[in-house]
Amino acid sequence: MKILVTGGAGYVGSVLLRYFLNHGHSVTCVDNLSFGGESLLGIWDHPNFTFRKCDITDFDSVNAMIDAAEYHAVIHLAGIVGDPACKREPELAMKVNWEASENLVKKSMERKIPRFLFASTCSNYGKMSDPNGYVNEDSPLAPVSLYAELKIKVEKLILEGIPKSRDFSPTVMRFSTVYGLSPRMRFDLTVNEFTKDLAMGKELVVFGEQFWRPYCHVSDFSRAMHKVLESPREKVAYQVFNVGDTTQNYTKQMIVEEIKKQIPNCRIRFVKRDEDPRDYRVDFSRIKNVLGFEISKTVPDGIREVKDVVQMGVIRDPEDQKYYNIPY
Repeated sequence: MKILVTGGAGYVGSVLLRYFLNHGHSVTCVDNLSFGGESLLGIWDHPNFTFRKCDITDFDSVNAMIDAAEYHAVIHLAGIVGDPACKREPELAMKVNWEASENLVKKSMERKIPRFLFASTCSNYGKMSDPNGYVNEDSPLAPVSLYAELKIKVEKLILEGIPKSRDFSPTVMRFSTVYGLSPRMRFDLTVNEFTKDLAMGKELVVFGEQFWRPYCHVSDFSRAMHKVLESPREKVAYQVFNVGDTTQNYTKQMIVEEIKKQIPNCRIRFVKRDEDPRDYRVDFSRIKNVLGFEISKTVPDGIREVKDVVQMGVIRDPEDQKYYNIPY
């Protein structure tokens, strides 16, 4: 299978590239290298890997690239990622996360690329109306950030804004909050950040410890996307899947308790916050029941691997700006 991956040099993408190359696929990575390209060095000379330095807002170049090859799938990861980054540069977020995505969807449909995977987010659910319940793919969306608003805008384009075609099978994947090791490492993600601080012996300050989020290891994102590409069209075309596992919904307090099991005698201070615009527990039954997807790693596994690379000095300076998407 020949696959085009946008944002392949990023945190999720650099894991994904290796996964698909290891499974015998031909992969083309499109990235503007806004966070550097060191994550690509380990696969640079792989015979099935191709790199194209290109910003996805350069529509002419992107369209020419798609016209020049017969891709079996497009996996769209590229974007301004996260609430803080989008809030910091809203005009850029609009251009990258919406306008470039719209172009990519329509061009892929025009070229009749069989599969299209869009990386969306569980942040779209915002705040649960029932604090004791769970949200699923059919629950109302309640975005509380520009990041989520733009993700929903692309979702609506895919699900409602384009004519349905037998030649084009797009799938929306709403990802949990991610964690774990990646060639393009990030320490501005909750599990990674909390573990890093405590592994370094710092005091961890936790705001709003009672609010819920679902979590999923970065390697399992790749496995989920592979599962979608391998599944029959009728199961995935114009469908939405939450990506994660229902057992992996945690509050920040619960994450801290898991870290304390591996790093005892750590220093933690909780700062009470009674209102958080995002508070959601997510049900992941659909991806399990329809596609047979199950996670391979849990939050304690992610804590262990991050703790080890920090404490062993594998990453010399975890507070280097290159490990953060916004100014640290």
